[in-house]
Amino acid sequence: MTPLYEEYEITMDAKGRCLLPADLRKLFENGEGDCFVLNRGFNGCLNVFPLETWNKRLAEVLELDDYDEDAVTFKRLFLSGATKVAVDSADRILIPKNLQETAHIKKDAVLRGMGNKLELWDRETYYNFLNKNADNYSKLGKTVMGKKPDNQTKS
Repeated sequence: MTPLYEEYEITMDAKGRCLLPADLRKLFENGEGDCFVLNRGFNGCLNVFPLETWNKRLAEVLELDDYDEDAVTFKRLFLSGATKVAVDSADRILIPKNLQETAHIKKDAVLRGMGNKLELWDRETYYNFLNKNADNYSKLGKTVMGKKPDNQTKS
């Protein structure tokens, strides 16, 4: 699958449907974009997984220890509201009402590529998140990317 990294401002209609942008649909022309699984994401967004990616992630989650309380709680939250959605003939996906409420999406939204999945955000929530975290961007880069072995100084 081609990595997903684009950002799209989209609109949800009164019935809860969002049109997938044309250039995003082109990435899925080989059939892997006919069906997605939506579930709760972090920081107030929804995850939008291509079905193949969802199946891999679900397998990882299902391997978690059922005797570990944190693992069970994570499984419950991860699977809470998880819904398979098909792309309709007009290239739209229906966002279930419970997931609209989870992400506080009323009309204006942002669809954000995150490599192997998409995130769906209420537009105002998304831009507030970016603004809130903008000052920490370089620090996060050093903390997260600095841990990678290929980024360490060679002697």
